Amino acid sequence: QVELMESGGGSVQAGGSLKLSCSISGGYFFSCGMGWYRQTPGNERELVSYIFTDGTPKYGDSVKGRFTISQDNNKNMLYMTMNSLKTEDTAVYYCEVDVVPEYGKACENFRGQGTQVTVSS
Repeated sequence: QVELMESGGGSVQAGGSLKLSCSISGGYFFSCGMGWYRQTPGNERELVSYIFTDGTPKYGDSVKGRFTISQDNNKNMLYMTMNSLKTEDTAVYYCEVDVVPEYGKACENFRGQGTQVTVSS
């Protein structure tokens, strides 16, 4: 069973930076892609950043140029560096991976418990 653990969230003033980390454990056969989503109360889950199997990143329009997604496959870690944070970036951030857990199975989605990011003015 794939398990994800986010860390690095916290409180920061507008204009500051944070780096989120996601530890991926449990093992999997193949990665279809992985990324970060965020959600605020009463709102839909929003894509923040995603990295595809070939390493191509994708970013939500609101974070382009400010956030950077990266991964360390050797350490089974996913990261997201967030710069120039804005108050509207306040949310719970979730690490999500789309992986084939075992040979012969289809890609499945796994999500972590989330980490709170609060940006104050």
